[in-house]
Amino acid sequence: MSIPVGKLIVIGGAEDKGSEENGDLHKTNLNFFELGILRRIVEEAGGTLAEIEVITTASTIPFEVGNNYLDAFGKIGCTHIGLMHIRNREDAMKIEYLERIQKCRAVMFTGGNQMRLSATFGGTEFLKTIQLRFRQETFLIAGTSAGAMAMGNSMIYEGNAARAHLKGEVKLATGLRLIDTVIIDSHFEKRGRFNRLAQAVAANPSCIGVGLSEDTGMLITEGDRMEAIGSGLVIIIDGQQILHSNIADIPDGNPISIENLKVHFCEKGNGYLISERKFLMEARMGALFNKQIDVE
Repeated sequence: MSIPVGKLIVIGGAEDKGSEENGDLHKTNLNFFELGILRRIVEEAGGTLAEIEVITTASTIPFEVGNNYLDAFGKIGCTHIGLMHIRNREDAMKIEYLERIQKCRAVMFTGGNQMRLSATFGGTEFLKTIQLRFRQETFLIAGTSAGAMAMGNSMIYEGNAARAHLKGEVKLATGLRLIDTVIIDSHFEKRGRFNRLAQAVAANPSCIGVGLSEDTGMLITEGDRMEAIGSGLVIIIDGQQILHSNIADIPDGNPISIENLKVHFCEKGNGYLISERKFLMEARMGALFNKQIDVE
């Protein structure tokens, strides 16, 4: 498989935008998304003059969420932000949206419900265009909460944290297929989702699990190199060296048993190489898409 030229930024959610996610942040971190992670998105996209499309499909309050993003991008000087309120597959097939996705520099998937993303875009020319541009061009795809969880080939769409230690309680579906061998979960610490992601990895040990805390994200380059960004913690769960697992043999509803599950904690600046299953102390790469950065 060819190495993608584009970049992904996956964010754990709760970026204080008044969405239905209702995540809580310590008051000192309230503006971090707008002044930190969002600024990094703009930087990686090429600067404040870059055309960025915000896709609100996952949200049940798309206009409110979209306006919040317009305000947030505006605070750091962006002048070419578009909103795509795509509500169904018919909308996703409109020529207007396809033309806009073909010329923008970056897209941002908002939070909400990740199943809305896969059900709306799966198999459409709109998604095929995003996938192709990601593979072949210096194209940035960002997503927060549900928008982050949908990026993998495999996507968690259901799983009560209190019952996630029981087989069958964690449900997976096909996501937007932007990155293989990675399963992403969001609001990770706040909502106690370690067991949920651990079960997903135990059932798919060729994948790594990426648990994103609120106000925290991962920049993924070349489909392989990850860099933690934001104010919180990213947890990596690696199941490649599992020695014992009962998940294939027990009935649904029974507790799972796993031996030798490997876990890494990443703070801002740490990273991980997916192909080598290797933790990185310093992950940031020097090269950006565009040397002429407009961020002030």
